[in-house]
Amino acid sequence: MTTLPMMKSRRAVAVVAVSLASVLLAACGTTDAADPFAPTGPTGRVRFVNVITDTTRGRVNAILEGLPFGVNLTYTQSTPITLAAPNTANYSPVYAGSRTLVLKRTADTNTVVSTIPFTVAASQDQTIYATGGTGASAVTNFVTTDDNTLAPTQARVRVVHLSPTAGAVDIFVTAVGADLAAATPTLANVSERTASAYLAVAPGTYQVRVVPAGTAAAARAGAVAINVASLALVANTVRTIVAADNNVGGGPLRAFVLLDR
Repeated sequence: MTTLPMMKSRRAVAVVAVSLASVLLAACGTTDAADPFAPTGPTGRVRFVNVITDTTRGRVNAILEGLPFGVNLTYTQSTPITLAAPNTANYSPVYAGSRTLVLKRTADTNTVVSTIPFTVAASQDQTIYATGGTGASAVTNFVTTDDNTLAPTQARVRVVHLSPTAGAVDIFVTAVGADLAAATPTLANVSERTASAYLAVAPGTYQVRVVPAGTAAAARAGAVAINVASLALVANTVRTIVAADNNVGGGPLRAFVLLDR
């Protein structure tokens, strides 16, 4: 049996071809195709997120096991969710085992930005983040194993810290407008290139603030490096908050939220 992911043979819209012209392949078929790949053996699921801090190399096409997986992905964008409908799943299935993701410049597909080997186990979800690139530095990667178990009466959320500028941080997930001086860090002393544990929280709207680790209580309000002012979390869902530099590296720092499930 082949170990390559297999394209769905019957679906409304096929994967966008990775070419300079970004040709869209189309085929007739069912409308329930939720993913760009349809393997027939034991599978895991994979998502790619672009966190490359280099505007020259930061717009990429993603090729998974030789097959198109995403096209023209800019900073903070992910795939497969950015593919043409109906292929907008949060993750795509791939055969379990050792796999390779290749990133190429959208503007020049002869230029390989990064080659990322990874291993996925059966029934496992993974997110591959492409990172680095500032000042012509190497584009590297950070891979997380994702637990997308649902909590029927709660929301589950975690933080992935990918801001080298921020260093170690304390993270506060509070009611909107809560006084940081009176708060206890939800996640303390989180180092860069770390994925936190999942937090189970009641449905509602929260504020997420990041300060340098160990900042004195009275100084926290003036030391906020990242502020997600209003984050609505719904029961029976899973979210990932990514802390990052800006698109060319350094500040102002930012955060973006991924829909996991």
